[in-house]
Amino acid sequence: MPAVPPRSPYGTGNLRGDRAFPRAAREELGNEQLRRNLTRATHTIRGKRLAVTGELPDWERLREAGSAIKTDTMNRLPELLEELERKVTERGGTVHWARDGVEANEIVTRLVEATGSDEVIKVKSMATQEIGLNEHLESRGIAAHETDLAELIVQLAGDKPSHILVPAIHRNREEIRDIFRNRIPGVDPGLDAVPAHLAAAARAYLREKFMTVPVAVSGANFGIAETGTLSVVESEGNGRMCLTLPRTLITVMGIEKVLPRYRDLEVFLQLLPRSSTGERMNPYTSLWTGVTPGDGPEEFHLVLLDNGRTAALADRIGREALNCIRCSACLNVCPVYERTGGHAYGSTYPGPIGAVLTPQLAGMDAAKNDPNSSLPYASSLCGACFDACPVKIDIPSLLVELRHQHTEQAGTTAEKLAMKAAAAVMSRPGLFTAAQKAAAPARLVAGRDKVISRLPPPFDGWTDSRDLPAPPRRTFRSWMASEEGTAALRAAAEEGRRTRDARADRPDGGHDGPHDDSRHDDSRHDDGRHDDEEEER
Repeated sequence: MPAVPPRSPYGTGNLRGDRAFPRAAREELGNEQLRRNLTRATHTIRGKRLAVTGELPDWERLREAGSAIKTDTMNRLPELLEELERKVTERGGTVHWARDGVEANEIVTRLVEATGSDEVIKVKSMATQEIGLNEHLESRGIAAHETDLAELIVQLAGDKPSHILVPAIHRNREEIRDIFRNRIPGVDPGLDAVPAHLAAAARAYLREKFMTVPVAVSGANFGIAETGTLSVVESEGNGRMCLTLPRTLITVMGIEKVLPRYRDLEVFLQLLPRSSTGERMNPYTSLWTGVTPGDGPEEFHLVLLDNGRTAALADRIGREALNCIRCSACLNVCPVYERTGGHAYGSTYPGPIGAVLTPQLAGMDAAKNDPNSSLPYASSLCGACFDACPVKIDIPSLLVELRHQHTEQAGTTAEKLAMKAAAAVMSRPGLFTAAQKAAAPARLVAGRDKVISRLPPPFDGWTDSRDLPAPPRRTFRSWMASEEGTAALRAAAEEGRRTRDARADRPDGGHDGPHDDSRHDDSRHDDGRHDDEEEER
């Protein structure tokens, strides 16, 4: 059998936190300001998304089309990637293949060093965050300047993104004002928290970078195999500046972002803005194909990043996670994310899709007590994420599958032994009856509300997060075997017999709906009279 494809190397990039989700979430829940920020922001985006998706009579058909295109792409990904490479090369670009984040970082660093520049400007890119490119460039003496406003806020604060679309969603205006006052050189010390003034301060700071830095690094929302075209969608115009002004453009794209045909963009340029920002279209949609003399960058490099994606593709069930178009709709409807924020997930990819995608890319059992093993459990399985996903990824089912995989890898645990013991009891009627009788005294420790709120060790883990109903005074089996139960069953049977007899005596033969003579049409003569035999019946 072929070897399982490698996942993202352990200890590299930003696909694994240093704490399990329950512990991290407990700490984040104590931050009241964070919860207020998240609630306000997610509810606003959620409302806008519902409004603009409701305008389209064919929204569900668009979702189905997007899902079908992405599924087709994953089914023939190798050939599409080769076609993309061929088309990019034909148009003057250079394609590099990176097996993981380590290779991708080295490729980008080598390309930047070849230009002689010690600075790069960056378009918001989940892929470069995933591999930790900024940190790697800094270790080699190269400064990476984020130009997306939210990414700039996070970078200046020495923080980490907490949302796929709005990385600084956990910050409010006053916090942003203080960050700008302290970290942007030459900013007005009297800067207030008015959004327009904050944006103006960031614009003045970034404009100098746009005009002087000769190298840009971007991600890509889509790559078209048919033409070799790359696409970036954004709402501030910083992407357009990065993609057109520098002499050298380096794009890092996850291999799952490829689409087969140029016309496929029609579907995704409707799905993505409505699902992400609640807009009918992106304010800035940039498309470029290779290089064009005298227009845009003189040198273009495309780095195709695997970093565990082939391992996800090899999972017959889990590969569906690669259909994600990074819209963040699932985050904005998730009750868990709304209360804990993105940092609790420990990965570049937070929320429901992160709980699926991160274990697929980096694994869940790379080390003892791997923090990623807790991510599939960071969900109530309410299904809101599935309803919101523009490409219909069944995230709840994927989470259940990952829980199954983690359980299989965990070996013999106390939980497994407990489940085996429960199965042995429940499959034997005698043992099950004895267990029910043995549980009856537990009613003594139940409260007035007839629930048990605290079990003794080792069962206290169950009642840490849920109540246990007190055992009933009498089980259903014992009631059914009693005189009272027997009498009730006889009465129900008699009532059912009387109901059937009453229906049979009705003129319509007991049919609840209107009498339909059309069922006799095949027994009528041309003159409309019934056959004698039919009349007799």
